[in-house]
Amino acid sequence: MKSLPEVDHLLTDMSQALRALVAWRDPEQPVALIGIHTGGVWLAERLHRLLGLASPIGALNIHFHRDDFGRIGVHPRVQPSHLPFDVDGCLIILIDDVLYSGRTVRAALNEIFDYGRPAAVRLAVLVDRGGRELPIAADVVGAHLKLNPAEQIKLLGPSPLKLSIERGRT
Repeated sequence: MKSLPEVDHLLTDMSQALRALVAWRDPEQPVALIGIHTGGVWLAERLHRLLGLASPIGALNIHFHRDDFGRIGVHPRVQPSHLPFDVDGCLIILIDDVLYSGRTVRAALNEIFDYGRPAAVRLAVLVDRGGRELPIAADVVGAHLKLNPAEQIKLLGPSPLKLSIERGRT
């Protein structure tokens, strides 16, 4: 069994890296965190507190922008995205729990641009497990984990937040 890192330690490291990442911006430029449902929202809430940001947190539901929508169908409890701020000109920090193929991030970018044109989008993920199918890379990563193709890493939560590896079908 693989030893998994503690989520709270990863979030502390991520918050320090995010501070450095946004330090270059014009102080007048707004910064906003957007979490991808569900794990990314849990992480965005924690990072928001650690960073002490004043702007509200956004939550994205990327379901309608997924490229496998026709194959998997509509989830019975799809919730709408909620971006309680103006995206135009904002530095967006997009938060997700696991970066794998890159398809979720692609869908999230499509959803964000439906709301406006941000100045920049930076990606922060708790775990990068490799296996990209699209040319997408995170700016801030909590941990890099190598998993077998039959394994999935899940973020359990919302309280406490904990990583778990599940064996899937081969």
